[in-house]
Amino acid sequence: MLKRPCHGVIAAPFLPMHADGEIDWAGLERYMDWLANQNPAGIAMNMDASEVIALSEDEQDQVIRACIGVIRGRVPFLSGIVAGSTRSAAAKAERFARMGVEGFPVFPPFPTFSGAPVPGEMIYRYHKAIADAAHLPIICFQFPKGWGPDYSPDIVRRVADIPEVIAIKEASFDVAQTLSTIEVAAALPRSIGVLTGSDTFIFEAMMMGCSGALIGFAGTFTRELVEMNEGVQGGDIAKAQAIWRKLGPIARYCWRSPIRDFRPRMKEVLRLQGLIACAAVREPQLGIDDAERAHIRHLMNAQGLLA
Repeated sequence: MLKRPCHGVIAAPFLPMHADGEIDWAGLERYMDWLANQNPAGIAMNMDASEVIALSEDEQDQVIRACIGVIRGRVPFLSGIVAGSTRSAAAKAERFARMGVEGFPVFPPFPTFSGAPVPGEMIYRYHKAIADAAHLPIICFQFPKGWGPDYSPDIVRRVADIPEVIAIKEASFDVAQTLSTIEVAAALPRSIGVLTGSDTFIFEAMMMGCSGALIGFAGTFTRELVEMNEGVQGGDIAKAQAIWRKLGPIARYCWRSPIRDFRPRMKEVLRLQGLIACAAVREPQLGIDDAERAHIRHLMNAQGLLA
């Protein structure tokens, strides 16, 4: 059950594909079964990590059905809402709710939300329409600066007035922005969770006060990240820090510039772990070269992360 304020580690996994870019449905089912057993606070598909923009509407629906069929209520299942208009976003939320989705990370509608400043009323009305259509928990999405709308303190307060808003995914990759969002969320009459989406400093964001994470890096090392968050929230900082010392170099490498290549890099990590069979991505995204693959293997060996 997703509640306000939301906390814990929600995994945003990757989508297994065959070499030709078609979805590996059997591989997806095996991966979801493994992931649900890692004790995350939720699993969110149709996200940036799972290449939602490259999927047709029908494929997005099929991904939902396949995942829900495997997870079978073991953990909450969420689906991203990616749409170009308020009307289509609300319709998608209503459709996903009927399919059994339990909550929605809401992506800004691009290009309408591109450029600063984005009117707060526009942001509020977009999320309110989705809430009214499905009456399910919503997680707002703070993108990196320059990528999407900047959730200023006033805008955070405004969208938090929507009862269905349980958290904000703080993926600005900016320390000052993260701290500001944490402070504003804590001062609300009814607080919301702040889930870090900044894969390069997950531990540090939790130490700043994030209540958890909604994050692509939790598509693997899921149990370890859950334990790291429990360590931070429970005061066992040494344990949490030890986990991040091992995992942090992988996260920082996979999310280095160009950041779009985090998908094939992370799929290579999953392939090396035996969690997926192939590291293919769907074009126009390109894969990584042999040098990167070799470096990822070397890094995982050095960190003791390969059996």
